[in-house]
Amino acid sequence: MDLVNDAMVNPITTFVRNSRMLVRKCQKPNYGEFTNAAFITLMGFLLMGFLGFFVKLIFIPINNVILGA
Repeated sequence: MDLVNDAMVNPITTFVRNSRMLVRKCQKPNYGEFTNAAFITLMGFLLMGFLGFFVKLIFIPINNVILGA
């Protein structure tokens, strides 16, 4: 019975206990935290979009010169 207790019951009870502690300590972000995270995400999307656009803008003419299309 100790083998079953050590192998199955203890890890499950430890996981449940740690999960309950995590949920109790979590809180929803307030308005300022949410807007800050949303703004940073928006800036990341814009930066990656412009970077991809300019890389495409540079490499389309280079590709046309190499392939002779």
